[in-house]
Amino acid sequence: MSTGSTDSLVRLISSLSKAEKRSFKLYANRNSSSQEEIKYLQLFDFIDKTENYSDELAISKINGLKKSQLSNIKAHLYKQLLTSLRLQHAPHLPAIEIRESMDHALILYEKGFYNQALKLLEKAKQHAIKIQSTLLHLEILDFEKFIESQHITRSVSSRADELTAESRVLSKHVQGSIQFSNLSLQLYALNVKVGFVRDEKDYRFVKEFFAKRLPEYNIAELNFEEKMHLYNAYVWYHYITQEFLMCFKYASLWVKLFEDHSHVRDHYREMYLKGLYNLQNALFNLRNHKRLLESIEKLESADLGDRENENISLLHRMYWLTAKINYYYLCGTFSEGIEIVPKVEQFISDHEDRLDNHRIMILYYKVACLYFGNGDNKMAIKYLNRIIQLKDVSLREDIQAFARILNLIAHFELGTDDHLLDYQIKSVYRFLRNMGDLHGVQHEILNFLRQLPFADDLSLMRAFRILHGKLVKLSKLPYEKRPFLYLDIISWLECKIQKRPVQEVIRSKFLLEQETGQSVYFPE
Repeated sequence: MSTGSTDSLVRLISSLSKAEKRSFKLYANRNSSSQEEIKYLQLFDFIDKTENYSDELAISKINGLKKSQLSNIKAHLYKQLLTSLRLQHAPHLPAIEIRESMDHALILYEKGFYNQALKLLEKAKQHAIKIQSTLLHLEILDFEKFIESQHITRSVSSRADELTAESRVLSKHVQGSIQFSNLSLQLYALNVKVGFVRDEKDYRFVKEFFAKRLPEYNIAELNFEEKMHLYNAYVWYHYITQEFLMCFKYASLWVKLFEDHSHVRDHYREMYLKGLYNLQNALFNLRNHKRLLESIEKLESADLGDRENENISLLHRMYWLTAKINYYYLCGTFSEGIEIVPKVEQFISDHEDRLDNHRIMILYYKVACLYFGNGDNKMAIKYLNRIIQLKDVSLREDIQAFARILNLIAHFELGTDDHLLDYQIKSVYRFLRNMGDLHGVQHEILNFLRQLPFADDLSLMRAFRILHGKLVKLSKLPYEKRPFLYLDIISWLECKIQKRPVQEVIRSKFLLEQETGQSVYFPE
């Protein structure tokens, strides 16, 4: 095994629960006879009890273990761990159970027991239909057709027609599911790279991109999987194009689909949680406080079912943390929101090897906004620097751009040396220009900062008022709303003009929205 493979083995063992370790030892002892075979179990115990594992240390500590054997023993241990985990978790994973039945049917077929194999396949097929797994259903059907076409099984004479008709319907559903899932994946990749559309050119590109790849369909003829992937695609499309009301519509349809098919929710638990997350995200962008709180409560109390595992727990925790921060941001309760930061840090620390840079970046930016809203600019800069120092600048170009702008504003608030601030402004200007993201709001903010220092407080206040007037006008333009979704720069300007804490300004706007029912930020 290579060093990378060794790391994979160590990480897998460290992720095991006590029950999984106990189950593996029982499995290993039951299936190992010779002393040579027991060595992989000794290696397991050593890795499990050693904080900083190395091959050299294992060879020196495990009696009789030779360097020439180690690679094969590690590979064998890894395989045996996966086999043990498969056996332990099979009852909670319908797909494994179905495939196991197919494996048993294959053995029966090889032994010449054709009718027994078909009976087993029929049971597996009904299970696949129950959990709405079109691909497994089709795979079972292909096996049934193979047996029927190769042997006289005394099936009813109409069996060939039935299987043919079933295949035809399934093929159509599989094709639709693949097309919709391909489209949703491509839109997700587009969002990860760029984020929201920035101008009319971006909008036309995304609109044409979506239209060309969206197949014709009749919603009444789609099965569960097709609808799930279709709603996913629509959510991403409307999210990227900033059409949040439509985003809310399709996220609601997504969640309702699972609520209407509660018997399959356990099989598609990740997608159900993702639907809940997208629903709260749409409500946050719509600034619908009441429904956002309801969606967070639904996310909190989501039944993780029998399939709760590390992946589902990770997603559930990440979605909940993001939703809670969104809620604090929307309500303007930043000081209260700061209390969640240790939980975010602990979450990232516990799952750093499983979280991608995109997800970590989003969490850091939201935490930075909490600190900025609370008036703690030093801590805001700390988290913004973690984003700015990321080597991969291809991820969420929009978040990286606004992280740099917020960083400039935080440095301005701290009274950073004019020469250093000027250097930073030029650096951000180059970054935005290279990204092609130097639009109205960004341009006005940078122009304001480039005028520093102002002659006196009166000149500075006049500059604040001028910038505020320009940004209020820009906030009413379709493609200039995007910056205000990341950073409430208008409220920051108002806090400077009114000489009030930014948290107090944002909180008062939220309370006014609740009282009037009208958006203070994006009035119609």
